[in-house]
Amino acid sequence: MNHEAKLIRQLHLCDPKFDFHYLNVNLSFNQTTVKKFSIAIHGGAGTLLKSEMNPKSESKYREALSKALAKGYFILESGGSALDAVTASVVYLEDCPLFNAGKGSVFTSKGTQEMDASIMDGKTQDAGAVAMVRRIKNPVLLARTVLEKSEHLMLAGKGAELFAKKQGIKRVSEDYFFTKQRYKQLLVAKENNEITLDHDSRKFGTVGAVAFDQQNCLAAATSTGGMTNKKFGRIGDTPIIGSGTWADNSTCAISCTGSGEYFMRMNVAFHVACIMKYAKLSLEESVHKVIHELLPTINGDGGLIAVDANGNLCLDFNTEGMYRAYQKNGEKAVISIFKEEK
Repeated sequence: MNHEAKLIRQLHLCDPKFDFHYLNVNLSFNQTTVKKFSIAIHGGAGTLLKSEMNPKSESKYREALSKALAKGYFILESGGSALDAVTASVVYLEDCPLFNAGKGSVFTSKGTQEMDASIMDGKTQDAGAVAMVRRIKNPVLLARTVLEKSEHLMLAGKGAELFAKKQGIKRVSEDYFFTKQRYKQLLVAKENNEITLDHDSRKFGTVGAVAFDQQNCLAAATSTGGMTNKKFGRIGDTPIIGSGTWADNSTCAISCTGSGEYFMRMNVAFHVACIMKYAKLSLEESVHKVIHELLPTINGDGGLIAVDANGNLCLDFNTEGMYRAYQKNGEKAVISIFKEEK
C-alpha cells in the first residue's frame, strides 16, 4: 500500500462517513522536520451571547468546530496543501446541520435552498465560485471544480448546476436540506415579512476556512446558505472574490462572515490584503482597521478569519461573537464562540 493509499485509509478510519477522495493528495511522509503550518475556521458571526445559549447547544457547536478544524489540521500536519485543508474543513461544516451552509442552509421565500461558495489558491491566485446553486450536497466542492476544470471563475444558477452534472458533483434531493429549525425560521420570517440572516437578523451563518501549509502556501474557502426568506435571487459576498474570500501568498488568506451587502461595498477581504501590501501594516493591524474602523463607517457588522504569509493567524469581529477555531503546528486547538473569549 503506497503512502497516499495509507493516508486515505487513515482518514476513513478517523471518520468513515467523510469522503476525502476529492482531495489531490500530495503529502510528504519522510520529512525529518515538520515546518510551520496553521489553520482557522469560522461558522458565522453575530449576537452570540453566552446567556442566550444553553450548555447542550454550546457543547454541540464546540464539538462540530473541533471536528471541522481537525479535518484540515490533519492534512496540513501530513504535509498536504492549504487548498486541500480548507476544502476538507468546509466540507465538514457543510455536512453539519448546525451551520448555514450545505445541509444546514436556510430556506428562501420559495421554500428552497440557494447556496453560494468560493475557494482561492494563494499560490496561483486561481479561484472558483458558484452562486444560487440548488441540490448540491457540497457547494465548496463545486467551487473547487470550477477552479480546476472550468475556463470561467464564477458560475451561477442553472448553468452552475449543469456544469456540476457534467463533472459528476454529488447532488441530493431537496429533502436532504430540510431541518425543523430552518423551516421554523422561514415561517417566522414570512409571518413578520422579514428577510433574516440565519437564526435572526443578528446572526450571520456563513462558514469558512483559511490555511497556511508546510510549502508556505495559503488558501481560503467560504460557503453559505444565504438569507432566510430571501427573494429575487439575492447573492451576498461569499462567492465574490475579494469581498468574501481572498488568498495571495504574498499577503494573506481571508474568509469573511457578516452583512454581505456591506462586505461587498467595502470589498473587505481584498481591502485587508491591500492595507498589508501598500501600507505595510501587519495582518492584525490591517484586519483591525477594516473590521473596527472602516466597516462601522457604513454600519457594517460581522467578522473574518485570516492567515498571513508567515502563518500568523487573526480571527476578529465587531459583533458579540463568532463561531471560530484555530490551531498551529505543535499547539493545542482553540475553540471559541463568545466575544469574551478573544
